[in-house]
Amino acid sequence: MNKHVFIIGLGLIGGSLALTIKEGHRATISAFDVSEEQLKLALALGVIDMAEPSIEAGAKKADLIIIATPVKQTKQILQTIAHVDGKPSAIIMDVGSTKSDVMQTAEDWLPEGTCFIGGHPMAGSHKSGVEAANKRLFENAFFVLTPSKRSTAAQLTILKQWLTGTRATMIEMDADEHDKIAGAISHFPHLIAAALVGQVSDLSAEHPLAMRMAAGGFRDITRIASSSPAMWRDIMLHNRQEMLDAVDDWQERMRQIKTMLENASDEELFTFFADAKEFRDALPVKTKGAIPSFYDLYVDVPDYPGVISEVTKMLADQGISITNLRIMETREDILGVLRLSFRSEKDRKKAEECLGVASYPTYVAT
Repeated sequence: MNKHVFIIGLGLIGGSLALTIKEGHRATISAFDVSEEQLKLALALGVIDMAEPSIEAGAKKADLIIIATPVKQTKQILQTIAHVDGKPSAIIMDVGSTKSDVMQTAEDWLPEGTCFIGGHPMAGSHKSGVEAANKRLFENAFFVLTPSKRSTAAQLTILKQWLTGTRATMIEMDADEHDKIAGAISHFPHLIAAALVGQVSDLSAEHPLAMRMAAGGFRDITRIASSSPAMWRDIMLHNRQEMLDAVDDWQERMRQIKTMLENASDEELFTFFADAKEFRDALPVKTKGAIPSFYDLYVDVPDYPGVISEVTKMLADQGISITNLRIMETREDILGVLRLSFRSEKDRKKAEECLGVASYPTYVAT
């Protein structure tokens, strides 16, 4: 018998999950989205098989329900699904970046016997919308699952089977533990990046050159500050206590660093930077993390007209897609430097090989 998967929310994550399930299972995939344009586009791209007129209509016949919306909407959707007379064996999951609030809502609203399992695929992209859906988005990423009192070990196994096409590493953990870890490695860094940008923005009011000079490394370490303000406002509020704790810890660290500077403690400052370098250098290279990765390749190019189009055409001819291009340095009579960004490590490696054959020096920052 053909199974039915219902996805609520056809953004990057919802669309990508639809593609991975479609590839690995014989199932009808339907979806609902508040945007009719997204639904039409998903149908045209073959991401889903059919569009649903409402959440109730899709939830009633589904074997697997995936809620791929912001946490605030997810909590409202769970209340809607609670009143739907669906299949008793159906599994409901969400993919939100915070878990405690959602898990509590499921506990409060879903009828006894309804299976709910929280989820958080720790992968993303700099693009959004169903048009950016990619069946390889979750490959080598961590996919956190937070089972609830409303799920059994057998149901968790079934859900993992549905998700095998993601090629992600499944991790089970408690919702509170998830929120603490995600807060530290994803949510708080976004807060710090935005604060750094704000600090330089204030400085530039008095020193206009600051904005022109805030390129290179500063632009790189604050890339994530360009993320959706609405999304990050909601994430901060839903993980508010963890953020408050993180801010307290950060202030204490800054107080310690301030003392080092006041005392001109060269050994303590050296140890501070050395410890940070040691931990950072030990981070996994091939595994995707909570913050979308940037697969950058630096290319030395000679100074002559048309060299940039020459490089990009060479990659286009090999079917290698560039997601971003930036001229890092270009001066008369010396080599210029291009930074090319790709959507995956595989694309970056192909570009490196392609440009190497054409004798373009390339290197990857570590």
